[in-house]
Amino acid sequence: MNTMIAIFIGGGLGSVTRFGISKFITSDYKEINPVGTLTANVISTVILGVILYLSADKFIISPTIKALLIIGFCGGFSTFSTFSYETFELLRTGNYYFAAANLLVSIFLGVGVLFILARSI
Repeated sequence: MNTMIAIFIGGGLGSVTRFGISKFITSDYKEINPVGTLTANVISTVILGVILYLSADKFIISPTIKALLIIGFCGGFSTFSTFSYETFELLRTGNYYFAAANLLVSIFLGVGVLFILARSI
């Protein structure tokens, strides 16, 4: 399979999955709520860590499948632009503490999860 096509397919699947998770988690909210995006970003980071762990020495994963999963799926599933937009909207509407909490929790949880998973490689 062509790597570009694999990334395209993975990105589409990741984006639709993120949208579904976000809608499921925030369906009762009428205003900006970044919990769905945070959840998708953390799950994506866990998936990335597991793929990196498995491809280190445990399993042989082809470069195309790795691109589909890491660049495509994880790239589409996690999203910095939505995170930025939601944080901006929280700031714009005066939810300064929620915006600050979103920034801190997203960064520390995302990097922390990957750090913990990477240490086990």
